[in-house]
Amino acid sequence: MNRAVDALRKRWKRPVPGETGQLIRELRTALTKDRVKYDAAQRTLLSHDASIYAGGDAGPVCYPTSTNEVASIMQIAERHGRSVVPRGAGTGLTGGAVPMDEPVVIALNKMNRILEIDAENRIAWVEAGVVNLDLTKELRPLGLHFAPDPSSQQVCTIGGNVANNAGGPHCLAYGVTGAHVLAIEVVLPGGDVVTLGGLEPEPPGYDLRGAFVGSEGTLGIATRVAVALTPNPPETKTLLLAFAEPANAAATVSSIIASGIVPAALEVMDQRITVAVENFVNAGYPTDAGAILLTEVDGLQPNVDVDVEQIIHLGNKHGSTSIRVAEDETERKALWKGRKAALGAIAQIMPDYYLHDTVVPRSKLATVLEQIYDIAERHELLVMNFFHAGDGNLHPVLAFDAREPGVMERVHAAGAEIVQVSIEAGGVLSGEHGIGVEKQKFMKLLFTDDDLDHQNRLRISFDPSCRANPGKVMPIGHSCADIASLRAIPKGVWG
Repeated sequence: MNRAVDALRKRWKRPVPGETGQLIRELRTALTKDRVKYDAAQRTLLSHDASIYAGGDAGPVCYPTSTNEVASIMQIAERHGRSVVPRGAGTGLTGGAVPMDEPVVIALNKMNRILEIDAENRIAWVEAGVVNLDLTKELRPLGLHFAPDPSSQQVCTIGGNVANNAGGPHCLAYGVTGAHVLAIEVVLPGGDVVTLGGLEPEPPGYDLRGAFVGSEGTLGIATRVAVALTPNPPETKTLLLAFAEPANAAATVSSIIASGIVPAALEVMDQRITVAVENFVNAGYPTDAGAILLTEVDGLQPNVDVDVEQIIHLGNKHGSTSIRVAEDETERKALWKGRKAALGAIAQIMPDYYLHDTVVPRSKLATVLEQIYDIAERHELLVMNFFHAGDGNLHPVLAFDAREPGVMERVHAAGAEIVQVSIEAGGVLSGEHGIGVEKQKFMKLLFTDDDLDHQNRLRISFDPSCRANPGKVMPIGHSCADIASLRAIPKGVWG
């Protein structure tokens, strides 16, 4: 493996202006002049995503409108020995879309067509740049929806959801993105176009579709996706339970699951974020509660009514101070608007935030939450917690002002400790945000060297030259990460 790395290192040299000029001319010939940008504004804008991780400089920024154009970009980039980074809406929270080495950035925003809806077979073909919520809006008259619903649903794209195997509040019962993707049209790093998976119930061969979902742009670029559509439930009930302490809400969550109920959603918010949200959107949340539990059950009405009664019983058993069942669709939407506006609400308190993402066993939720509060206090940081409680997916938010001297060091240190306590509790690194650059250095906490070697071999089988989104996911010591480390990687990214 070391000889292969050395050979690739010799190939990878910093681009010089003349070479970049020729690259841009070829890209503009393949697309059009107005869809290949190299101005400072575009390159600066696309050197960031929604995370706290800044990358290097972006190279040429391309806006293709077809799979053939993406393939042409990949072929041109390969001829010039340049890496490529795919980009959707830029809502990622782990630095997965930030450039590391002046790559060709392939922005898929213009590939935003819903190509085909087969309501009878509950399948839709969509381009990678289709916005998640736009798909569900299009399906609503047909009584269908796309089940994964990340909090960034109004802006995130299906391609980005596939890249990170995104989740959302309603994935407790319905599953994350991978459970709703049937087939993916992919442009490989060399420019070949393949279809992974298929529409048949059991496609033949290895599950390369499953390998691709969650690969964060390191195996190729998705251009079209066949997604499974979910019927809208006949009856839905949303409940808001208030508690004096987050531990009581966590205990209620465990009891609900233990009782045999699998709600569509189980979301917990602590008092700090509840107050911020209520001041922001007037969702109707009780601001005197130490924590609230937002839960939703759906299905046939008799079953829903039984589940609601049982949840109320369990909430009272664990000391709920108040319980409210949304009376109509307007109230139900208001409750969910509050939950999905949580990140926006933080701007009232601090200008910057670091949204974390780990998963712990439900039985350890209360213990890990207490540890997170302690970690934040020791590092003199404000923490607010909201999370997908049903599957133990924690999202502690460290709110801060980046202009304060030394604060970023404290934020990174607190984040590392949160990962450590989550792993020690029997958890995993990520529930839905991915690894990106954020959690590379923690991969060895969860995986053995053999595990990582096999993951790296899979990656190289798709991308022998390590040109597809290099410097992401795999930790230093594995070839694609080592190659990216030759570039100027910003201080703080690697810890």
